[in-house]
Amino acid sequence: MEKRDYYEVLGVSKSATKEEIKKAYRKQALKYHPDKNPGNKKAEENFKEAAEAYEVLSNDEKRARYDRFGHAGMGSTGNGYSGGGMTMEDIFSSFGDIFGDAFGGFGTFGGSRRGGSRRVNKGSNLRVKVKLTLQEITNGAEKKIKVNKYDTCTQCGGSGAADSNSYSTCSTCRGSGHVTRLTNTLLGQMQTTSTCPACNGEGKIITKKCTACYGEGIIQKEDIIKINIPAGVGKGMQMTVSGKGNAARRGGVNGDLLVVIDEVDHPDLIREGNDLIYNLFISIPDAILGTHVEVPTVDNNVKIKIEPGTQPGKILRLRGKGLPEVNGYGRGDLLVNVNVWIPKNITRDEARIIEKFKESGSFRPNPDKNDKGFFERMKGYFE
Repeated sequence: MEKRDYYEVLGVSKSATKEEIKKAYRKQALKYHPDKNPGNKKAEENFKEAAEAYEVLSNDEKRARYDRFGHAGMGSTGNGYSGGGMTMEDIFSSFGDIFGDAFGGFGTFGGSRRGGSRRVNKGSNLRVKVKLTLQEITNGAEKKIKVNKYDTCTQCGGSGAADSNSYSTCSTCRGSGHVTRLTNTLLGQMQTTSTCPACNGEGKIITKKCTACYGEGIIQKEDIIKINIPAGVGKGMQMTVSGKGNAARRGGVNGDLLVVIDEVDHPDLIREGNDLIYNLFISIPDAILGTHVEVPTVDNNVKIKIEPGTQPGKILRLRGKGLPEVNGYGRGDLLVNVNVWIPKNITRDEARIIEKFKESGSFRPNPDKNDKGFFERMKGYFE
């Protein structure tokens, strides 16, 4: 099923402000909240879809990338958060402040409640660089990337505790995860709420730590991550694979995997946007008399005709032989720049023959209005 446009999901325009996007998401989230729609799978999918849209559009960097490249630029391989590994719990953890007190503090899917102000750990992002050939850029590619990352401890399931009985309620915050202080000021008493320093906002203390991760809930390991890179990407473009970064300490939300695209230089073709440039060299006789030559494309070689009297610097355009747009709309061209090879060393006999050409009027320069200069020709092709 094709993913819907994120702006359409939230019902806002592409010029919407952050505040408008936040209000629109809150409206959608409250409408499809699982507590208001128990057992409704369609509402659950709409709830996840709205969260996915907000997660991108509320982030300036991700929004700019989405505006330029669409869904392909986000590196999503599935629908909604299922592609990024986020669950309903992750959504509530990340965007709980959106709901405020509408549901008495935000809850987890299934009806259980969490304190809205408890701290949620966030794993750090990983950044990797992937080099692609022009062939891979043309057709898209599946890459397997080996990374060293923090993953959830399998022995304790990420809790950091030896077992389910190895906890005690934090005595400082009494399980709420936050502490409230009253401060006397010139204007009267001021009440402030902050994360509990004793339990770091978790509301509980580990009494016996996991022996594998020593209470951290994460262990370092080598992992192989498979990513699908869409056709048409370019050097310097960054894709985000949600939830594939480092795991968070003692539960929480995983970081993201940031994939930076690099390109392997092609031996014959030069990239200019979605167009490709090939420098063709022909002999003087071929330029005068015309000929047929083969030129390389990304997929194979194609034969083109060189008309008699072809001038040096002439640009031949092969439409649709360039690179595809990243969103799948159209394809660039192959521009063949014709160069006439002038020999550096000739024999005496060859020199005598060429001397005779100097006497012929056909060999005297006589450009007309169609014989543009190199820069004028290139400007016309890239405008």
